[in-house]
Amino acid sequence: MTEAVLVNPLDNLVEHFPSGWLKKDERPGYTGFIVEREHLLEFARTMRDDFGFDYLSMVTAADYIAEGKFDVVYYAYKTIGGPALVFKVQVARDDAVVPSLVGLYPGAEFQEREVWDLMGVRFEGHPDLRRILMWEGFAGHPLRKDWKEPFYEEDVKPFKSRWPEGKPVNADDRNPYNDNVQYPEGFDPESWVPEAETLLYSGLQRVSHGEEFKTDELVVNMGPQHPSTHGVFRMVVSLQGEKIVDLKPVMGYLHRNHEKIAERNTFLQNMPFTDRLDYTASMSTNFAYALAVEKLMGVQVPERAEYIRVMMAELTRIMNHFFATGFLLNDLGVYFTASLYAIEERELILDIFEEVSGSRMMCNYFRFGGVVRDVSDEVLKKIHKLVYDRIPRKLEQFDTYLTNNEILRTRCEGVGVLTADQAIALSTAGPVLRASGVPYDVRRADPYSIYDRLEFDVVTGIHGDIYDRYLVRVEEIKQSIRIIKQLLRDIPSGPILAGKPAYQVRVPAGESYGRVEGPKGELGFYIVSSGKPNPERYHVRAPTFINLTSLAPMARGEKVADVVVILGAIDIVLGEVDR
Repeated sequence: MTEAVLVNPLDNLVEHFPSGWLKKDERPGYTGFIVEREHLLEFARTMRDDFGFDYLSMVTAADYIAEGKFDVVYYAYKTIGGPALVFKVQVARDDAVVPSLVGLYPGAEFQEREVWDLMGVRFEGHPDLRRILMWEGFAGHPLRKDWKEPFYEEDVKPFKSRWPEGKPVNADDRNPYNDNVQYPEGFDPESWVPEAETLLYSGLQRVSHGEEFKTDELVVNMGPQHPSTHGVFRMVVSLQGEKIVDLKPVMGYLHRNHEKIAERNTFLQNMPFTDRLDYTASMSTNFAYALAVEKLMGVQVPERAEYIRVMMAELTRIMNHFFATGFLLNDLGVYFTASLYAIEERELILDIFEEVSGSRMMCNYFRFGGVVRDVSDEVLKKIHKLVYDRIPRKLEQFDTYLTNNEILRTRCEGVGVLTADQAIALSTAGPVLRASGVPYDVRRADPYSIYDRLEFDVVTGIHGDIYDRYLVRVEEIKQSIRIIKQLLRDIPSGPILAGKPAYQVRVPAGESYGRVEGPKGELGFYIVSSGKPNPERYHVRAPTFINLTSLAPMARGEKVADVVVILGAIDIVLGEVDR
């Protein structure tokens, strides 16, 4: 009997399409396929319907200014698991127009708007192509290589004025506004009319007056300064009585062009910079960024470091889910009782992070090829006590007081429903996706690190409502405890870093995408290296930014009082949303 040979259907993908539609990307260090612009829609439809790539995870672009072109980059996956389908469209910088994929993959909506906003690539057929992170009157597209900020010194760090010369200049003094801002030529703030607001309000769905009781249509702004929007976040809500007719999220109030700054930084300087994205889960952001760069470097991480990395990631998941659950109750009007109980457990895990990294929140703990310092036996004993005693007891307490709590069940069951098909189409990730019954978890679907050796269950819900999102997070804490127990049992001795610590690293030219199953969903970094000390392109696949595409579909038809809870159950963090 001959042994079966598994064939990757993507190996001969070019042959499935007419001549001239696509070709393999054969640039050294690159992967995937280059699709001709005029065939993009048909190619994407075929890959979704015939090949099963139903989940469009990431859309971004890279500016190759020397070649006068953009790469518009797409990463698609199958929700049954497996590696990525990577495809790209190349367009000239002076003709940067690409067909929108929102009609096929609604989850591309915000990502395409981001690419338009920051890169200036126009998506033909997009239903609402407005800026999303910058204000509508902003001059230019700041991620283009030829765009320079008012405080611009040099393209990359370290700036010569700082090192080795040591003669820094106060940048405020060089700008007439004394700030890192600039305005379009002829801009007059006194006469400026914000067209974006008109476009925003006109894009809201209108009330149908077929109801028994006629009520006025009312548009309400919730935020950006609002105690229940989880940060400087705004929702424009169209109401009929108390029923939500439509909703538009407005973000970008905390945008600081994280990706432009990261492309100025060296690869190593960006490790602590990733901490500032999801500042409640910095170990996870470190993990994803390290994986992306390590793919390019070809580094083999030592076994002990792999165990430590996964241990820190799972402690982060526990901490995040306690935090999210506590503040969900806050959004429900229970105020701070549950959240204070959750914060107490979070503090105990932050104690661990402080001991291993020297910092409670901005940990800067991972390095390319391992971690920066070892975990002592004393810390392992503390983790052992947490997962074998303290956290299970507290989780049982949470379960007793919350799971069958009348307020929680009444306000959450059947509210903010997202079906499995909607969750996939909208590119949601993490507990939001799995609560809709989709068993997609990157740790299982496309394993990284040592997750393929660990026993744990992928937790799913049934109804896709707020209550199921709560249940999924509680059960995921139990699964993380299960994982950490295995790590404590099996962790080997040995080195924690491949090679010697270095101030600078050599990253070969090419592209890579590193992703992890963070507490809030798939967190990924798309990196392009030119072989220099600084990334040529650095993009963050921020799970909560993309999960917000589901906010309006979940809110329509619900009461205005429910929208705060629906948002809370998504579990956003504005440092990651706005970047």
